[in-house]
Amino acid sequence: MSRSRRKTPITGITKAESDKRFKEAEHKRERRRLKAADLTEETPPDPKAFGNPWASDKDGKHRIDPDKFPDFMRK
Repeated sequence: MSRSRRKTPITGITKAESDKRFKEAEHKRERRRLKAADLTEETPPDPKAFGNPWASDKDGKHRIDPDKFPDFMRK
């Protein structure tokens, strides 16, 4: 795999590898709130209230210059 290269020069903004732990925690929080809500008396919680992407470890992605940062192009 020493010759593996990214095809698109896009990388995450922070050093976090992925959002997996954040997403797991937010989905677990949503499931608990949904289970705790008595759906006969009140409306279910809005799914958009959970998992704010700006509160996660990785704030999104951005494009990089592959000639300037060749290390980021390695897999």
